[in-house]
Amino acid sequence: MLLQTPFYKFHVSRGAKFTDFAGWEMPLSFGSVIAEHQQIRQHGGMFDVSHMGRFKIAGRHSRRLLERVLTRRVTDMEEKTCRYALVCNEQGGIMDDVLVYRFSGYWMLVVNASNRSKIYTHLQAVIEQNKMVVKLSDQTQSTAMVALQGPGIMEKIGQFSREVPTLKRYSFCEKNLLILKMTISRTGYTGEDGVEIIMGAAMADKALKLLVREPVEGQVDVMGSCGLAARDTLRLEAAMPLYGHELTEEIDPLTAGLSFAVNLDKDQEDRGEPFVGQDALKQIAAAGLKQKRVGLQFEGKRTPRQGGLVRQGDTEVGYVTSGCLSPTLGYPIAMAYVAVEQAETGTALSVDLSNGKRIEGQVVPLPFYKSGGK
Repeated sequence: MLLQTPFYKFHVSRGAKFTDFAGWEMPLSFGSVIAEHQQIRQHGGMFDVSHMGRFKIAGRHSRRLLERVLTRRVTDMEEKTCRYALVCNEQGGIMDDVLVYRFSGYWMLVVNASNRSKIYTHLQAVIEQNKMVVKLSDQTQSTAMVALQGPGIMEKIGQFSREVPTLKRYSFCEKNLLILKMTISRTGYTGEDGVEIIMGAAMADKALKLLVREPVEGQVDVMGSCGLAARDTLRLEAAMPLYGHELTEEIDPLTAGLSFAVNLDKDQEDRGEPFVGQDALKQIAAAGLKQKRVGLQFEGKRTPRQGGLVRQGDTEVGYVTSGCLSPTLGYPIAMAYVAVEQAETGTALSVDLSNGKRIEGQVVPLPFYKSGGK
């Protein structure tokens, strides 16, 4: 039986079409995917992301645990800030990409829904192997999470809070709405400004109804419901990698273009330890990358899909990880891994389609779309 988020009945009331995502019954769309996509780009909207895993990490060795399992340094994080990082295996492959939150006295890790069990087991194993004093608790089902994204969101939130619109990117605050405590972070996965809100599950549905008030006549709705399909096209335009597509245990962070989230000198610090996979990543960096994640742009309306082979002439040089007909740009786009020799901007490449034909395109800079302009 599929799990349901605390907002399931709310989604039903708004006409959601549901899909199974990592064991959760999640809204795929509420009508038109393109309309939802444009709603976010032009005004704003709401996504239920309660299916994402949320782990509370506390105890004497909690910081040491995170330094050991995350590619990115966390010791220098200030309280009430977030940081993007990766969890790697011993070979340097990506087990997941995560957000780490630093609270006063504990930490929180937000992980992908499909990797929740795997990462929890991995954390437990590292704790036991290193005899760490850490209390690890899975709070996914006792909490809920929504993302409010779009250019009109901060003005709307300003009606409820003066503090939230002043938050810097990747920082958060804790607020109380009646008896409900919320963590509000200036983060998101659409390429637009916005926030993500974590709250207790018991009162989440009532809190959402207070936040999402229907607009008065003539007023633009910036709290419209959006589903996972629009979330995918939005993140693709913004060139944000998705686990299972651009990120897998066979792909390392350097090849994925995520070197900003990797600190290869952790073991050189005072009492420092290497993170899991650090030695392998050092070897990959020293040997030089063989592939790179690139953007591809095409003419017409035919769209490449995940797994499509990328060619230069008749020579296979890579493969597509994600593709769509961009609702914002009006032409097909894709992310792909290609040999470094073919990764330069402007390189002409083609992609095999499922019908045996090919679509001609070229390498373009990432991201495809930036908020405030193309």
